[in-house]
Amino acid sequence: MDGSNDGDGLRLLVIGLDAGCRPILEPLFEAGVTPTLRGLFEAGTNGPLESQIPPWTASAWPSLYTGKNPGKHGVFDFLSFEGYDWTVVNATHVRERPVWELLSDHGLSSVVVNLPVTHPAREFDGALIPGMTAPEEPDCHPEGILEDVEKACGEYRIYPQNGAEPAASIAAYERVIELRGQAFRYLCRRFEPDFGFLQFQQTDSVFHERNGEKRAVEAVYREVDRQIEATIERHDPENVLVVSDHGMGRVSGHEFRLNEHLREEGLLAARRGGEGMPDWSRAWENDLLAGEDAADHEAGPIERALNAAATVGLTTQRVAAALDLVGLAEPIGSRVPNDLLRAASTQVDFPASRAYVRSKSELGVRINLEGREPNGRVPPAEYESVRTELIEDLSAVRTPDGEPMFETVAPRERYFSGPHLDNGPDIVTVPAGFDNAIVGDLDRPRFGEPMEPWNHKRTGVVAAAGPAFDESAALEGATIFDIAPTICSLFDVPIDADMDGTALPIVEESAVADYPDYEPTAVAATDDGAVEERLSDLGYL
Repeated sequence: MDGSNDGDGLRLLVIGLDAGCRPILEPLFEAGVTPTLRGLFEAGTNGPLESQIPPWTASAWPSLYTGKNPGKHGVFDFLSFEGYDWTVVNATHVRERPVWELLSDHGLSSVVVNLPVTHPAREFDGALIPGMTAPEEPDCHPEGILEDVEKACGEYRIYPQNGAEPAASIAAYERVIELRGQAFRYLCRRFEPDFGFLQFQQTDSVFHERNGEKRAVEAVYREVDRQIEATIERHDPENVLVVSDHGMGRVSGHEFRLNEHLREEGLLAARRGGEGMPDWSRAWENDLLAGEDAADHEAGPIERALNAAATVGLTTQRVAAALDLVGLAEPIGSRVPNDLLRAASTQVDFPASRAYVRSKSELGVRINLEGREPNGRVPPAEYESVRTELIEDLSAVRTPDGEPMFETVAPRERYFSGPHLDNGPDIVTVPAGFDNAIVGDLDRPRFGEPMEPWNHKRTGVVAAAGPAFDESAALEGATIFDIAPTICSLFDVPIDADMDGTALPIVEESAVADYPDYEPTAVAATDDGAVEERLSDLGYL
């Protein structure tokens, strides 16, 4: 990065490390696992990068690459809801302009690889291969580019797979990371972009699937470092910006089953099986459950075994071990447990409830409002009083240790603004220090041990190296909303006046301008059960 850039003109390379943060990176730096990353941090300036609420992948990356909060871009979670129906989010749910499209409008080309929630790709000057929430063999830009990448690099996969080995195997992680780098370098050679964005997802997945196992974490980051080194060596970017969407750390507190709390407060009704929502039991509901009322349902032997397993702490990451305890691992196999477990559980009867958690990743409570939901139970005149009472009630919740469960319980307006505000939760519930966790479980005590020993923290990381950056500038107070304005400023492209962030002090902020309304494509569902299974395996669904 000597600034001469005799190569292909890559003025800025952004490296996305999902869940990257100082507590994870420092031991890797000290152990010599990531010399290239360490060199970038030491050569320039770096600091904490505060995520949003909720600090989850599917909502945070769109906030980072649009510079706008979920109330503006429309993605609050891995799921999008229409009444009581749901779908996994994709790029059509992002209702604001990604930064590479903004650059394209100003004559600048980009290559984007593996960013979550970017499928299906829209047209712009450059190339894009999407990341998480996309199906395998996704719609890329330009059309047919994935076939060209595979001819040059071998079979491309979004999600790890290594023949008969489990998806969470270290070899499978290493292979998809290698593919990210190979594909990105191929596209840079072909398109000679001004801007590049290369994201690595396994830096997050390894904590969800391997519980932060040191050997696996080091293997993932070692391969990420190799790919960064190869990319810098081949394309000699003038400037490099390292960013993450959130942090990662141990969950040392308590798990709070918020829907069970709402049920005990008389605000939530329950059902058994497929009538609840989300209905995860698709392929098995006819064999196991027919949507009976919870009080009338009689469980079969497999369902009873799964219910027993659930009471001792079953998660998708621990399905195999739990099934083995009840003698079912061998006959059922690898895919069935997720479906059977969901079918066996008590689910929220959303139409019959006044308030509920739709998805734990939303970090909030939705009120079943008349005129908004298909079977709303709370009249508009009562909305504010119901919401205020719920905020007071949840703010007073204490853990078994006597400590506050939540750092903040607040109206959604404290965190979100924009035309899609109504798509999110009505009440935002922020766990104390993210050392506590919330889930939507029913039929279990309100408090228990966290089912996931590692989970997201709000503080990620940012590092900048290169001649365009003022490396003496401090990066205190940086947020993910500042990244898109910073990218614009580096290219002297006017910042969208509707962005929620400002350029980081490492660059001279460019002018602010009002842009025409964005015209995204119509919202369309991604019909791919494998995506849902992958998100479930990671503990998001």
